[in-house]
Amino acid sequence: AVSNGEADRGILICGTGIGMALTADKFKGVRASSITTQEFAELARRHNDLNVICLSGRFISDEVNKKIVETFLNTTFEGGRHKRRVDLIEA
Repeated sequence: AVSNGEADRGILICGTGIGMALTADKFKGVRASSITTQEFAELARRHNDLNVICLSGRFISDEVNKKIVETFLNTTFEGGRHKRRVDLIEA
């Protein structure tokens, strides 16, 4: 849905989040990463305009994952000097 422009952001969950991130990144326009902390979620949004978050259902508690998702959904992309990098990733 993110790749097709039907959604601005996506959330994927598997055992570690790693396999989902590897697979999701194969889709045009998707910038996915396995995220395990709120701080990583914030930086991934602010600096890399992450649009798909991949969570670990096996190693991260539901409580922590909920906080990670809240941070992911409520953090905006800073743009500026980071936009150039995102444009290179997209190219």
